[in-house]
Amino acid sequence: MQLILLLVIFVLQLAYSGLLLYYRSSWLAIPSYSIPAGELPATRVTIIIPARNEEANIIDCLTSILRQDYPSDLLQVIVVDDHSTDNTISMVEKFPLVMLVKLSDHVRGPINSYKKKAIETALAFSTGEIIISTDADCIVNSLWIRTLVSFYSARNAKFIVMPVCFSTDRTFFNKFQELDFMSLQGITGAAVSRKSLNMCNGANMAYSAEAFKKVEGFKNIDHIASGDDMLLMQKISMAFPGEVHFLKSKEVIVRTKPMGNLSGFINQRIRWASKADQYTDQRITAVLMVVYLLNFSLLLLPVFLIFRNSTYNFGSFHLAVFQGWLLLLALKTITELYFLFPVATFFGRKKLLVWFPFAQPFHILYTVIAGWLGKFGKYQWKGRTVK
Repeated sequence: MQLILLLVIFVLQLAYSGLLLYYRSSWLAIPSYSIPAGELPATRVTIIIPARNEEANIIDCLTSILRQDYPSDLLQVIVVDDHSTDNTISMVEKFPLVMLVKLSDHVRGPINSYKKKAIETALAFSTGEIIISTDADCIVNSLWIRTLVSFYSARNAKFIVMPVCFSTDRTFFNKFQELDFMSLQGITGAAVSRKSLNMCNGANMAYSAEAFKKVEGFKNIDHIASGDDMLLMQKISMAFPGEVHFLKSKEVIVRTKPMGNLSGFINQRIRWASKADQYTDQRITAVLMVVYLLNFSLLLLPVFLIFRNSTYNFGSFHLAVFQGWLLLLALKTITELYFLFPVATFFGRKKLLVWFPFAQPFHILYTVIAGWLGKFGKYQWKGRTVK
């Protein structure tokens, strides 16, 4: 049984390594974008920020947005308060140029996706040709809007995916989250650039108001708690083939905070995993299955060996299997580092990679737990229990 499991891990690792090599070459092939010299902005944009209990973050977020190198008469900022119980509303009211919309004025009774409803409600007040989505705990660069608007016009884009990174690495837990998230960002850029379209992040994306209207917004996906980003991208991609793009530019990197504790981290990852069975592209499902089965098998084999050999007196066969497991674990780590190096270079975080081998066991464990609970469990998010 141990040998069969080891062979399964070997086959999965070969598939996974090939996938990461493909993602690395795809990431490196994405050209960096910069605003052409002399180009002047002329497109009206609307920034939508759903917020729930964000009094600690909303001022910094709005300050960074209102410091944009972009004409104020072409910029509309809408904050949608999602039933906050802290001082979020009073903080937003300090910014006269920001429109405040209270979701409580538009929602009666419980719903399953408050964030989608918040965005949909804000769009009723929107005047922008381009809709930009970010979160209330994000900080943006001064050329964020100008760069994405320029890219939007140059590519005739209908949906733009942009990079996100974490803003602190003070503890090992923060470093682990940043490494994990950075790898997801690399896969995001690579996949979107190759039109595989398997990921994006609602903290930093944009789409045309025309495209949102044509796909009827969140219709038919509004019952799913998450997916205001990836499932919407999927709908727009189907309606506008080839017009979803990844914008690779340091000017549009959005910085956000990692989760403050393990419970919050696990609930966040369960929330992300909960929409995995909603993708219509079977390639995405296949990739997710390879990743999950590899991590599950790597976790299962040593547990199986320990239970079969409770005295820890491994025979030569079991020792050979264990050594094979260690070799495959090392191969996984090396392949992931090889993939991650150019991504970390883009984000200016190469020094963080020295922590990657230490983060590997935790990555395997949380992937298995979050993947399972995302399908069969429920999670806590923003003070709500979501199934």
